[in-house]
Amino acid sequence: MPRLKILAVYGTRPEAIKMAPVVAALGRRPGVFEVTVCATGQHREMLDQVQDLLGLAPDLDLRLMRHDQSLNGLASAALAAMDEVLVSHTPDWLLVQGDTTTALAAALAAFHRGVRVGHVEAGLRTGDLARPFPEEANRRLIDVLAAALFAPTERAGRALLAEGCDPGRVHVVGNTVIDALESLPGLREETPERPEVLITVHRRESFGAPLREIFAALRRLAESFPGVDWIYPVHPNPNVRGPALEILGGLPNLQLHDPFDYGELVRRLARCRFALTDSGGIQEEAPTFGKPVLVLRETTERPEGVEAGVARLVGADQERIVAGASELLTSERAYEAMARAVNPYGDGHAAERIAAILAGEPWTPFRPAGSEAAVPPALAAR
Repeated sequence: MPRLKILAVYGTRPEAIKMAPVVAALGRRPGVFEVTVCATGQHREMLDQVQDLLGLAPDLDLRLMRHDQSLNGLASAALAAMDEVLVSHTPDWLLVQGDTTTALAAALAAFHRGVRVGHVEAGLRTGDLARPFPEEANRRLIDVLAAALFAPTERAGRALLAEGCDPGRVHVVGNTVIDALESLPGLREETPERPEVLITVHRRESFGAPLREIFAALRRLAESFPGVDWIYPVHPNPNVRGPALEILGGLPNLQLHDPFDYGELVRRLARCRFALTDSGGIQEEAPTFGKPVLVLRETTERPEGVEAGVARLVGADQERIVAGASELLTSERAYEAMARAVNPYGDGHAAERIAAILAGEPWTPFRPAGSEAAVPPALAAR
């Protein structure tokens, strides 16, 4: 039997992190799959760091990002470039991860060419097309196009069924970011000399007034808790970096860093007391280390963490941010209630499930430890 030709596409650091375990799992079946890895190349420096760490070597690098590129400019460039790749490589499956504009363009190009699309991390929803923008629209459209929907949680799987997706397309596999975490060598929890709080803020929806409100809250917190180190690797986007330097500069206990590579970011997450973030990846990774998360957004496509008690939405509201962070620094009871929550996102075997599904092998859906809710028959083991 000829091998299945798989084209795995990613362009940002989060996509690379979550695609790397899938590429590795497919590579462990050399008699079944022929894998081509394609980087679209939005976040060049950040992408190189994580590729080296996770052993991800692209066969193709499209280098699509240009200075001052609009979303439409990026989408059109990605659509044209991916069409050429599809014609030259003739894959049986194209795999995309997440909800970027290049993931949507790659999926659309594959659909136009009659190539089956597999969507890693399908079914995430906020219900608001403006939050996050443009990711909410991107992922919904990819899920319409995809022949295989690899949902990270039962909630995501249920969301897809509620939208009318064929149950045969929906597979609850867990989140591959947990696989990536468990693959990192020598990762261990450290105890810093002073309490640390990890901060990451970068989403487009926060640009402008919301971001300034968040930064004002962070300044208040750093001034109110001088014995705590506030660790902020600042995203290179000038819409983030400019106001960060303006509002947060000059505070001795608020450290503004260049972006951490993935290994350092995970090390910092493992040793912090809690995280303040608008990042989806941090929301998923923190429960592995028992770290509470205050989410700097009004909505999240990862409500499982909120329901499990490990995450809390505080939005971009200065008072809510200050109150939430202050409570986690002063109340051990509140802190322990969040730190002991069950990880709802994965068990480290999501990529193996995806490989098994594509290979036509038996597999068992992911369920969090201790989960007692009834599973819809459409999402049960097959």
